[in-house]
Amino acid sequence: MDLRQLRSLIHIADCGSLSRAAEILRTSQPSLSLQIKHLEAELGIELLNRHARGVTLTELGHVFCEHARTILKDVERAKDTISTHVKSPTGKVSVGLPTSACRGVSSRLMQSVAQKYPNISVHIVEAMTGTLDEWVQLGRLDVALLYDHKAFENVAWTEMMVEDLMLIAAKGNPILHRDSITFSELQDIPLVLPGRTHVLRYVIERISARLGVEPNVALESDSLTAIAQMVSLGYVTVMPHFAMMDEINRGEMSAVPITEPTPSWRMSVVVSKRTINTRSSHAVATTLAEEIRSMVENGIWKARLRTQLPDRIVRRQDSLSVT
Repeated sequence: MDLRQLRSLIHIADCGSLSRAAEILRTSQPSLSLQIKHLEAELGIELLNRHARGVTLTELGHVFCEHARTILKDVERAKDTISTHVKSPTGKVSVGLPTSACRGVSSRLMQSVAQKYPNISVHIVEAMTGTLDEWVQLGRLDVALLYDHKAFENVAWTEMMVEDLMLIAAKGNPILHRDSITFSELQDIPLVLPGRTHVLRYVIERISARLGVEPNVALESDSLTAIAQMVSLGYVTVMPHFAMMDEINRGEMSAVPITEPTPSWRMSVVVSKRTINTRSSHAVATTLAEEIRSMVENGIWKARLRTQLPDRIVRRQDSLSVT
């Protein structure tokens, strides 16, 4: 028994004629008649009463035909369900965002995903890049935005942009009168910085070692809120503009460019190859990339986009490529 036989029986019943049903199904009458005979033989009953004026269903034929209609409706319903899932990804996607970007990205990402993919639930996780990197490799996170990401076997990624680090101080701090400050001068300024496990600290110490200088780290904190509070009390920090964007927009803080050299880091959208919800993770990763690009192009996020930034992230086999 197959679906073709069931469809044929229903058309015959509706038309009351083998020849008319054969025309609609674009098959020959002998072929159609043979299908029904095979179906009758399998069921061990007669489905049709054959007479000069055409055909009608037997009593058991009526019973079986109603079951056939139900079966075909269920098949169509199943196809529609799968089609809907293909068009609208579903499920929960965990997204890791670094502390310096979380405030500015999370609400935009959640709103955009809710609008485009109402059946996807986004769970935001805020942590340091090192922690996010580890979790995305282990599959504990589906998607992450990472700084200076290194390629690993269990993740697929696309580099989005380069972001400069700047000297940030509270309003009224005399250092804000400077147009810029050289990197070597950081050894004379009391700084509040993240701990040594943070990527930002690694970037600063790597440049310091190359220049033979020692940054003046007065306080350490891995909490962006705590760093912001200490800056408001007179300390200075090194952060990307985006991390303190709210305070800068309110006029509470300002940023001074660092030169000779300018510290910077690369930012990448990363997807775990161990995610159990590949399609939805891909959709969220693409949305995250789109939101980042939009903020950079509109001057909200001060960074340099990668040349020929991808329009979307496309998953091919076991990795993400860009188009």
